[in-house]
Amino acid sequence: MAQPIVKYTLNKRGQVPEWINGSDSSFAGLHGITGNKTGCIPRYESPQDTIYLGIATGDPDSDGTPDDYVGTFANKTALQTYLVEVGNTLKYKTGTETVTGIQTATTTGLSTAWNQENYSGGLSTSTTSKHTASGVGTVATISTSTITKVVVKTDTPTGSTSATTNTPVVIDAASTLSGVSTSVGIVTTSSTNEFSGVTTTTTTTDTTSYTYTDVTTNSSTSTSETTTDGVTTRTDTVTTTETTRYETTYDYAGEATRLWDIYTALNS
Repeated sequence: MAQPIVKYTLNKRGQVPEWINGSDSSFAGLHGITGNKTGCIPRYESPQDTIYLGIATGDPDSDGTPDDYVGTFANKTALQTYLVEVGNTLKYKTGTETVTGIQTATTTGLSTAWNQENYSGGLSTSTTSKHTASGVGTVATISTSTITKVVVKTDTPTGSTSATTNTPVVIDAASTLSGVSTSVGIVTTSSTNEFSGVTTTTTTTDTTSYTYTDVTTNSSTSTSETTTDGVTTRTDTVTTTETTRYETTYDYAGEATRLWDIYTALNS
């Protein structure tokens, strides 16, 4: 009895089918993608609308299969072709984080200078030139949106009030912002109180969409002290590291080989 690589969905209870091999030497739940076509009546209804890859505990029954079984693969080439189809739809990329910048700032002074309640000098700081490097591939970008402004205007029989909340876009200082666009939404509601009359509230919301490069900075501080003839000198070194995520073409052949090797070992 073989244990083939299969395409499958969850069962009607939203559980992994019992006939999927869940052992550590197998795999399941990989490369999930919707089984439905946009604009069409769904072929697969929730919770069975996502198709996964896994290894079954036996061959499909020629007399019939359960509704959570979708199909299998004749060979590794067919598996790789399927992975390419899934990856093209889901826009697979291989992401690699690379350190692209390092800089240190060293501050030195007597311990008395560090402990001043009102600083009056005595500390000196030297900063190294930023060491930069580049990674392989294209710098990854992230597209998102956020509410950047909300104006709430309230009109009552006795007067009007307005309150504005601004939340500007904030990204890492090392990132690059682009593709900024803002959309405005207005919602007006009214309520009537038999004693105070009609109150109308108008909420205007600005939503900003933008793209930024996936670059982040992190800082760490190390402290050392030396004492000579009763005089203590303290040194703080702040190291700032810039990390960039690069994207390269997804290795479909490598992933097909990895999965097929697991299948082969399980059936040997």
